[in-house]
Amino acid sequence: MQSKTNFQYLLPICLVATLGGLLFGYDTGVISGAIEPLTARFGLSAAMKGWASACVLVGCAVGVLVVGPISDRLGRKLAMMLAAFMFLISAIGTAIPRDIWTFVVFRFLGGVGIGIASISTPMYIAEITPARVRGRMVSVNQIAIVGGIALTAFINYFIAHSQGDMAQPAAQAWLIQTGWRWMFATGIVPAVLFGLLLIPIPESPRWLIEQGGENKARAILEKVGGSEFAAAETASIQAALSQQQGTWGEVFSQKLRLPLLVGVALAALQQVTGINVFLYFGATIFKNMSASTGVDAGLLQQIVINGACVLFTVVAIATVDKWGRKPLMILGSVGMGVSLVAMGVMAQTLTDAAAASGWMLLFIVLYIACFGLSVGPVTWVILSEIFPTAVRGRALGLATFFLWTADYAVTQTFPMMDAPDSWLVAQFHHAFPFYIYAAFCAALVLVVWRFVPETKGRSLEEIEGFWQKAK
Repeated sequence: MQSKTNFQYLLPICLVATLGGLLFGYDTGVISGAIEPLTARFGLSAAMKGWASACVLVGCAVGVLVVGPISDRLGRKLAMMLAAFMFLISAIGTAIPRDIWTFVVFRFLGGVGIGIASISTPMYIAEITPARVRGRMVSVNQIAIVGGIALTAFINYFIAHSQGDMAQPAAQAWLIQTGWRWMFATGIVPAVLFGLLLIPIPESPRWLIEQGGENKARAILEKVGGSEFAAAETASIQAALSQQQGTWGEVFSQKLRLPLLVGVALAALQQVTGINVFLYFGATIFKNMSASTGVDAGLLQQIVINGACVLFTVVAIATVDKWGRKPLMILGSVGMGVSLVAMGVMAQTLTDAAAASGWMLLFIVLYIACFGLSVGPVTWVILSEIFPTAVRGRALGLATFFLWTADYAVTQTFPMMDAPDSWLVAQFHHAFPFYIYAAFCAALVLVVWRFVPETKGRSLEEIEGFWQKAK
């Protein structure tokens, strides 16, 4: 039902929750600026360099598997507090290691925190916000994620240049010995802030009702949208919960097979369309480009990747509850696919380095803009909406496990496909990965067009009813 939303109450709560997204982005992005000095400090082989970057993704996969039972049994708020603790431990541990294996352990723990936050934050926001503003509020979490990545880029750049010209041996030596440690240590402050600010916010009203706390839940819902809204939402949630068991058996039951398959497909396809190639290997890509453009690689990376991501995620927030989820996803996926094909053509055919860099920069901006407009934020909105309340934590955790597994696959295979001495580079001149990611963009368009329902303006319980009719 339509009701006036009390944003003075709701917005601060959601902003606190999105600090989980900020730390998600922060811990994901910090490695981009630190990996080269870390490699030099510990004398890493190519394989260990890849593992130092990718171990966080294994932690993410573990995190999303444990967060479902935790959030379903102990609450969404406690899950977010656990993520804050993991972020804090990781920030401390990765700043002070004496050997690479100690670093890997604490980086892995940070990945567990990212996995927990990637589930608990959008789920909490979706469950406490009314249907008509839910898309915008969940999308704010994506702003926090890309904002966290942007923040690390600026902090890393500032730390790397804090000792003067990076061409000077003394500045390079300081970065290799000490500078990269500060990059990880700066995560301590937002982790502590997140944990402290979580203390006063309320628990998810849907989870409270599931646990028998109807009065507490109704009081929260009244603050969000008034007494009529609270009564209608409470009755709707109770009716939906009466038909659910909240077990792994129900997650894999026939009645939830379609939403589970859709969720897994969306989660995996968000990653295999290639976005993290630019996030994790952006420093290398832009370092090569800077040789012909004359622009500092670090500054170029900040402007292009982070600026475009943030700007167009803002556009997504403004449009996701007006245009709907499906149109944005289809429009963005098509734009990403076209951009990737164009990047591949440029890489394969242009021999003039300056011309190639200029065109590549244009299509990278377009690709990232399309991701920020649609696939980045809207995938998380859809995933937070399509599963029933009683099993939302488990089902969302399972879908996101495949997201992080796909992310790991992309991270592991891109350097192999793009290695200078590989057969693929000899045949395609660095274009092959872009063609592969473009093909996955086409697959994403088909999945969204054929199987994803439009959830704009529907309550979570109404979306549950759609799957019952569709089975």
